[in-house]
Formats: sequence, structure tokens, C-alpha cells
Amino acid sequence: MVKVLFVCLGNICRSPTADGVFRDMLAEQPFATRVSVDSAGTGDWHVGKAPDRRAQAAATKRGYDLSELRARQLVAADFERFDYILAMDENNYRDLLARAPAQYHTKVRLFLDYAPACHVTAVPDPYYNGEAGFEVVLDLIEAASAGLIERIKSDDFF
Repeated sequence: MVKVLFVCLGNICRSPTADGVFRDMLAEQPFATRVSVDSAGTGDWHVGKAPDRRAQAAATKRGYDLSELRARQLVAADFERFDYILAMDENNYRDLLARAPAQYHTKVRLFLDYAPACHVTAVPDPYYNGEAGFEVVLDLIEAASAGLIERIKSDDFF
């Protein structure tokens, strides 16, 4: 089983969007049942809450359902449990590396490392940027999800 964790600050916008989009894209793959997906936030402000209504609305327009997801905070055991721990931006990346035991640092990456054609390294936080920000987030997440699926295939897990 390959385990993927998406991480942002509060786990109500970017990381649950990545969770939902990646799950949906993964469902089309023959190895889908051998990959588990989750998301978390580095902070605890929104634990137990559904994704932001604007994130859900933007996702729904593209056919993704985020309604069942609930925010949770990253825990120490996540570093051992997951194979891919993917930060949405550089601040989350640095925070993850600061929390992770050294032996797990190689598991931590920027999610957009899997979308080099996007020419950006961070999925921007759309929380304060209006409705259009959620569309940009979806564009980036779709591109990185496709790249991550290709990487998982090439990592010879199966």
C-alpha cells in the first residue's frame, strides 16, 4: 500500500482539495485500491470542520466532491505512516521538515515538484484571495496530481 498525505496550514482549502482531486484522478488507475490518501493541516484551528465552502463550490464545478472530508492536524505518527508527505507551499514544507525526524525528511516534498510545467513551487493559499483563487488552486492541483500518479507508477511500488 502506498500512502499519500497532503499538507497545508489549516486543512480546509488546499490540502483537502488535493485530497479530493487526487482520489478522483487515482480512481481511474488500475492500482487505485493500493493507494491511500489523506490530508492534514499543520495548525489546529479547523480540526473537525468540512473544507471551506468556496473550495467545495469550485471543486464541485469540476466534478470533485470534498463534502465528506474533515480537517485534522498533522501528528508525529504521520511521518512514519506515509510514503509521500506533500506540502502545499514553502512555509508548510519548512514546518514539516522542522517537525519530522531526520530519517523521514526524504518523504517530505513540495506537491508542485510533480508539476514542473507550472513553473511555480507553491499552491497559493486562496483563503483571502476570493473565488478566482480557488480556480487557480484547482489548476495547479490537477497538474500536480497527474504528475504524482506518474511518479507512483515509476517508483515501482506495485
